[in-house]
Amino acid sequence: MSQPHDKNKKKRPRWRTKKRMVPAGAAPGTMHVDPTADETIIRVITANNGSFVDREHVSIAQLEQMLESPSWIWIDVSGLGTESSLKRIAELVKIHPLAMEDVLHVNQRAKVDQFGDSLFVVARMIDGTDARDSEQISFILRPNILVSFQQRHGDCWDPVRIRIRDGKNAFRSHSIDYLLYALLDSIIDSYFPFIDQLADQLDHIDESITLGLEDGAFDKLHQLRSQLLALRRVIRPHRDMVNQLIRDDYDLIVPETRIFLRDCYDHVIHVSDSTDTYNEAANGIRDYHMSMVSNRMNEIMKVLTIMSSIFIPLSFVVGLYGMNFNTDLPGNMPELNIPHSYEYLLLFMACAAVGMLLYFRKKKWI
Repeated sequence: MSQPHDKNKKKRPRWRTKKRMVPAGAAPGTMHVDPTADETIIRVITANNGSFVDREHVSIAQLEQMLESPSWIWIDVSGLGTESSLKRIAELVKIHPLAMEDVLHVNQRAKVDQFGDSLFVVARMIDGTDARDSEQISFILRPNILVSFQQRHGDCWDPVRIRIRDGKNAFRSHSIDYLLYALLDSIIDSYFPFIDQLADQLDHIDESITLGLEDGAFDKLHQLRSQLLALRRVIRPHRDMVNQLIRDDYDLIVPETRIFLRDCYDHVIHVSDSTDTYNEAANGIRDYHMSMVSNRMNEIMKVLTIMSSIFIPLSFVVGLYGMNFNTDLPGNMPELNIPHSYEYLLLFMACAAVGMLLYFRKKKWI
């Protein structure tokens, strides 16, 4: 998977996409390399019925020689920070300027475009830790040539490379479009462990809220919903992209490969449906948490209201008999001179409080 970013680097706010590097009004097809991007590293894999070559850190001169081979060739370019190398690759493989512009503008959604005799495909890969910072993967498919551009170093394609080396699944006998399918399928399959991780977090948050162990649970739920929403934005365009590869009449996609792409499409649908399901579950847990908080607040307010209702008449009695009238004069609280009047008053107040509680219980207010 992709390597994590340097923690010392300043990160952009999560709700914003990466800014366009090309200034407004620039000519179509303008290449503009991000100066903060990773250094460009070229890895080349060639294979046919009798040989296999996997070479890392290939120079431009070596790449030019390897392109003369009659076997199919996979040019894996990781890092988009070396402008001279990228321009030379575009010249050697004859990549359309508009396609190369989209390769360097790494905020593209998953899509398919055809430029003459080449096919341009964009997918997005997550690094397994944060769906809000997905990586753009661009493919250029030409007869016997596949070029992949990775935004950052590190990927999920080692199983595919091993299968090519071992000659499994007839990689060496299939056309180059089968390799494109295998790489796309590997990207889609990398979403499943991430979704399982989010599902485990969702279960833990649900249990914490249900049991009342809510220390930071609501904040975690908010972060989880943000991840699910970002994942849904990333995965949904893949449905149209893979479906377009299956349905449209592209000469570079042979009928045998379309059968495998249908399986890849099923995986995309599975990821998309799972994301929607867990997002709805997260919304349900959020509503459940809010209802629990509201009910708890209502219980507190009910107790406080009952206490206030009981003490209001008692406060009236106490305030009434707390007035300093001269009892020697006629009409000025003569009951204060009755023997044991203090005990009688306390008994009256206790009876009033008990009577009000019984009345509240009869009305089912408590």
